[in-house]
Amino acid sequence: MNIFPAIDLVEGKAVRLFKGDYAQMTVYNENPLSVARDFEAAGAKYIHLVDLEGAKNGDTPNIEVVKAIAENTDLFTEIGGGIRSMQTIETYLSAGVDRVILGTAAVTDEEFLKQAVATYGEKIAVGVDMKDGFVAIKGWTEQSAYDCHTFCKKMQDLGVKTLICTDISKDGAMQGTNRELYKELSATYDMQIVASGGVSSIDDVKALRAMDLYGAIIGKAYYIGAIDLKEAIEVAK
Repeated sequence: MNIFPAIDLVEGKAVRLFKGDYAQMTVYNENPLSVARDFEAAGAKYIHLVDLEGAKNGDTPNIEVVKAIAENTDLFTEIGGGIRSMQTIETYLSAGVDRVILGTAAVTDEEFLKQAVATYGEKIAVGVDMKDGFVAIKGWTEQSAYDCHTFCKKMQDLGVKTLICTDISKDGAMQGTNRELYKELSATYDMQIVASGGVSSIDDVKALRAMDLYGAIIGKAYYIGAIDLKEAIEVAK
């Protein structure tokens, strides 16, 4: 299993939200590139970036920070947050990003999703953000009509290779991850499943590793010292 340490971006800074609430934001570092280099020094091969401003507005306000990370580390870089046009995908890929994550647009604009997958293949991932069994959109502020399995099956049928699934109720809460959800997804679908939200301990990492998941995202637990990244990477192997 691959470990994806995460940086959430607002105004060029590394931040974290509590359960997706923009009003409950903590700034962890003014220099995200230095955080990315710390990840690399701990043995990370991947990094998961989220432009929280882009998630709300659909633009790329933190593109220079993203570009700096892609150009100045050897990390496999993926980014999500407000990617709703082919132009935005191209902007990120041209900046050196390896994979872009479609969230709201994958739910609301099927033609765009199809075009993106047809054009860029495995460089396109889909983020499935779950709230009360349904897929949430627009920076977690709205609930869509899709339940989890209807949406996941649709993504698989459309040729999506990587699915990043977040249980919003667990995100940033440090109460453990939704192991049952990931076990079910792993057993049901033939996609690369990445667990996101609430990975709070090495025990979580071990449990997810046992499910043979493709990856797990670690955010807040790293920043507050609850998970040693080097240890997590070793355990995930």
